[in-house]
Amino acid sequence: MATDSIRYTVPGLKQDQAGEVVRILQDRLHALNDLALTLKHVHWNVVGPHFIAVHTMLDPQVDGVRGMVDEVAERIATLGGSPSGTPGSLVAERSWDDYSIGRGDAIRHLAALDLVYSGVVEDHRGAIEKTGDLDPVTEDLLTGQSGGLEQYQWFVRAHLESADGTLSHADAGSENSAARSV
Repeated sequence: MATDSIRYTVPGLKQDQAGEVVRILQDRLHALNDLALTLKHVHWNVVGPHFIAVHTMLDPQVDGVRGMVDEVAERIATLGGSPSGTPGSLVAERSWDDYSIGRGDAIRHLAALDLVYSGVVEDHRGAIEKTGDLDPVTEDLLTGQSGGLEQYQWFVRAHLESADGTLSHADAGSENSAARSV
């Protein structure tokens, strides 16, 4: 979104600052929309002995992430921007690859999903840092969401962690290598 397309914003925030925050939030909007779709994809494609535990664990995560999507989109609009939530916009503007695993064992999906969560959480933390000096309300929104995302990742990791705290896929650098390592 171009800064000059913001005609108004919230009191106490300059239009150029609002434009920067909107750009940051648009990236987060794409990431959260992608995460919600990925979670649902995993929900539909898990198989194996852990099927029901993982299948039922993911629906509340999908709902929570969809709520985050709405919060981010509404914050963009509040700041005077126009949130873009179309699939074409998401695919054209994202900087990450599509989730790469289809039908598969639940634990393998969780190992891959852990890496997805790591990327989203890291980028959310980066957005918190960038918005901190610009807009404390947005910073607070993203901070709250990060807490939720970290908890969802913990739920995923609980299935992958040994009694000594080691993650079975700790050295994996990609979703596929994470899935293969468990």
